Amino acid sequence: MKKGLFAQKSVESMLALADSEARHTGLRKALGPIQITTLGIGAIIGAGIFVLTGQAAANYAGPAIVYSFIIAALISLFAALCYAEMASLVPVSGSAYTYAYVCMGEFPAWLIGWVLIMEYLLTLATVAVGWSGYFTSFLEDCGIKISTALSNAPLAYDSVHGWAKTGAYINIPALCVVGVIGVFVALGIRVAASINSIMVVIKMLVILLFIVFGIAFINMDNWVPFIPPNTGNFGEFGWSGILRGAGVVFFAYNGFDAISTLAQEARNPKKDLPLGMLGSLGISTIVYILMALLLTGLVSYTMLNVSDPIGVAINVLGPKWMWLRFFVKLGILSGLASVILVMLLGTTRVLYTISHDGLLPKSFGKIHSRFRTPAFGTLVVTLIAMIMAALFPVGMLGLLVSIGALLVFGFVCVGILILRYTKPSLKRPFKCPMFPLIPFLGGAACLMQMFLLPMETWRQLLAWMILGCAVYFFYGRKHSKLQR
Repeated sequence: MKKGLFAQKSVESMLALADSEARHTGLRKALGPIQITTLGIGAIIGAGIFVLTGQAAANYAGPAIVYSFIIAALISLFAALCYAEMASLVPVSGSAYTYAYVCMGEFPAWLIGWVLIMEYLLTLATVAVGWSGYFTSFLEDCGIKISTALSNAPLAYDSVHGWAKTGAYINIPALCVVGVIGVFVALGIRVAASINSIMVVIKMLVILLFIVFGIAFINMDNWVPFIPPNTGNFGEFGWSGILRGAGVVFFAYNGFDAISTLAQEARNPKKDLPLGMLGSLGISTIVYILMALLLTGLVSYTMLNVSDPIGVAINVLGPKWMWLRFFVKLGILSGLASVILVMLLGTTRVLYTISHDGLLPKSFGKIHSRFRTPAFGTLVVTLIAMIMAALFPVGMLGLLVSIGALLVFGFVCVGILILRYTKPSLKRPFKCPMFPLIPFLGGAACLMQMFLLPMETWRQLLAWMILGCAVYFFYGRKHSKLQR
């Protein structure tokens, strides 16, 4: 066995430990295949469909944003097939962190876990800010107005002028939605899954309603040209714009990996986790393609660079269809809230697993005797996310979420290659098909998409990784159970 920074865990020891924990007040096994799939849909279908579709079409790909979604979906599918094999092989909470521990060693696993924490935290805080904007707009439609001083971040940031005050005091709606969902998550996985299922049903019904009523108003002229000519700059329309758009809308597919953090709460993880990942990804991809076609068919892509592209599309339907706005905003609020819930679950479960390995304080791994949830970790994550959502313009960090997800997905694809060759005798209930082609293509595609993102995003990722290295060498390595 390798020692030091690259000390590895065996699959057998991980499974034995998980079974022991389950028998001694560990996480409750309460999730079936339908609940896992709806949690995946809840995590995936959110800001991507309600905001990014229009903005990416307007700035990068035009109506061909459909191709961008297909490219991003293929990359996600490659990663999902690799995730599915890993989840069936190592059905333990921790997601890519756990998988990296098995095939690469402790330090690479720590870095992956550190990136996962960043990805999930930033996603839920960013989505909470988006939820706040739609909530205040929804209340205004009902005749209730919230002061902008109490519904916006007090700080703003741009790459030219740096930080500046906005005049606002605090974003109360964003703070509250994270707090309320944090309570649901703390009350137990059954409560959280039930709440998520209700929100998923609401948002899927609203999306179906919009598609059914909007399809009759499609103007084919809005699809001409389907691929707008390139402006002369890379990434501005043409095929380079489609590729840049794929990197941007990749944010829309973030989330299916989060359900792998719930492995120890699934009744039959070796079967249900692969089914939930691939099922939620497939359903979400179909919905994204239909919505992209509908939006660019209803409205010229040049008009969609707004925060509420669906609202712009509804205006095209005429005054008698304005009642749709109410239901669409309700669906958007449900959709964004479900993303917050699953990301909060994912963050707490990653912290739970890392703390059990000694790399973070053991308080994050303690299970509440009644609710069978990592209560302390849930409290800490909820408070941090509430502060981020209430005070900071975290929406600017969407690309950082994308590059973090691409890095993690790439590591999982490489991990499949490593384990197949180094430990071929391990029992794999689900096997990634077309090996080694799909893991190789998945890893290469993730790397390519990372290089298509702006250099500022790379600098932000590097800063976070340096901080993670400091935490590991000053705390984690000294307290690692494997090292001791």
